[in-house]
Amino acid sequence: MGNHLRKQKLAHIFASKTLHKMKRDAFQAIADPTRRAILMSLREKEQNVNSLAEQFDMTRQAVSLHVKYLQECGVIKVSRQGRERLCQLEVTELNRVNEWMEPFKELLESQFRKLDNLLDELKNK
Repeated sequence: MGNHLRKQKLAHIFASKTLHKMKRDAFQAIADPTRRAILMSLREKEQNVNSLAEQFDMTRQAVSLHVKYLQECGVIKVSRQGRERLCQLEVTELNRVNEWMEPFKELLESQFRKLDNLLDELKNK
């Protein structure tokens, strides 16, 4: 194996181990459309994994993997009640996303105010 390839392989191993050790967060949770849909579904009430799986066109195992990922990201809490695993939304971690979005909300509101002013000017002409 050439020296260059050995360095690339070592860099890949280092990167994968580093990524594996990184704590997952709410931003990673909402990066996937299925995970966002699960969060929206849990917004109304806690649900077990089976009832969540019935809402998606994928296997229960695939939904379970998304649930596990969401739990690792800290945006849902999973508790056992008998044989069922109940999933409940944890909004504390999601608030970090909301806080990060705040400057963008102000920017959008500013643009809407400009649009309102322009519409008012056009009405008055």
